[in-house]
Amino acid sequence: MSFQQEPTGYEKTILSDLQGAWSNLRDAVVKHCNPPDLGRLLFHIDEGMSWESVRDFDKMKQTLLLVENIVLQTDVHEDVTFWLTDVRVCFEDACNELSV
Repeated sequence: MSFQQEPTGYEKTILSDLQGAWSNLRDAVVKHCNPPDLGRLLFHIDEGMSWESVRDFDKMKQTLLLVENIVLQTDVHEDVTFWLTDVRVCFEDACNELSV
């Protein structure tokens, strides 16, 4: 029986950075958004930062686009926009580094 090898340290780092970016976005939404936008955004952000999405970048990309569209249609605090941009940058960096 063979065992799957653990990913390299850099892969763990880039995925941790991406997970952290989603977490920072979530914190900004909790701090600055009100219902009903709060609930809508939190639902999709939680989906985007789930390990199921981290393992399926196509799913994460769809979720990220959905969150971006909701934010574009909503009057949000600049912190939310800042952290959403950070998620996009980390997502693109992860895709490039992992050749996804």
